[in-house]
Amino acid sequence: MLEYLYPFKRYEKNPILERGDIPYPCNTVFNAAACKFNGKYVLLLRVEDLSGKSHLTLAFSDDGYNFKIEPKPWITPSDDPYYWVFEQYGVEDPRITQIGDTYYITYTAFGPYGARVGIGKTRDFVEFERVCLATEVENKDAVLFPEKINGDYVMIDRPCGLGGGRGSIWITYSPDLVHWGRATTLISPEPGWGNAKLGISTPPVKTKEGWLCLYHGVRETAAGRLYRIGAILLDLKNPEIVLGHTRHFIFGPEETYERTGDVPNVVFPCGLILEDDNTVKMYYGAADTCIGVAEANVDDIIRLCLSEYEGAI
Repeated sequence: MLEYLYPFKRYEKNPILERGDIPYPCNTVFNAAACKFNGKYVLLLRVEDLSGKSHLTLAFSDDGYNFKIEPKPWITPSDDPYYWVFEQYGVEDPRITQIGDTYYITYTAFGPYGARVGIGKTRDFVEFERVCLATEVENKDAVLFPEKINGDYVMIDRPCGLGGGRGSIWITYSPDLVHWGRATTLISPEPGWGNAKLGISTPPVKTKEGWLCLYHGVRETAAGRLYRIGAILLDLKNPEIVLGHTRHFIFGPEETYERTGDVPNVVFPCGLILEDDNTVKMYYGAADTCIGVAEANVDDIIRLCLSEYEGAI
């Protein structure tokens, strides 16, 4: 029964990346975006420097488990005055979505006014170009769909979830990746495992049943916040329609490296790679201190999204 309810299996050699693996001084590494490019696995790592500010660094792998990290950061706060004022405290929690031959990177721009969603792009993981700051504050946890739907780009984000705010998952649309609107909510916190706030975790994966995303739910406890993972399935033609979501969390902090760190009791995926054998690799930050990977069968996750199981939500 437990295997049915919790489909992800951790890689036996987790964590796959820790602070000591970064080839320059830093505090922690966590919350990495993931994709495949030219036959290699790519991670875009959130690295927190010794001052407490974050930047993004690339890592590459042939097998999805053993990564070689680039010797210096790839994305740091911009020198452009327009971006710098909103990024000067760091760039955080990236996600990667391929649309055509371009890889779009959504990230959290953090500055004195709060958190905003930034969008950038690359075609070669050498040159990076900013597209826009897509939201006002407070907003983060944004992912793009890998194709236009009804002629529009589509983004899921999470406004109003910082500073104790009740965060819901929203969906919004754009003709050009710059101007966003027609926003509406997809799912909101409820009593149970995600009672404080929700946020989308990984970019949508297209399946025959619908768009599959992982999301995180935050529960307030006497010992602090607890971050765990659920899944949501959206209609392929109209992603505002929620076909189902898991009624219980399907992945949570259990191992020592997930329960002990700078922010204890946190699992926070930003990357999900669909393999040819219908499994997915989920790359997640653990306790804001290291990175792990876990794997599951897509059909098992979808089955839980559509299940009538009435467990704790």
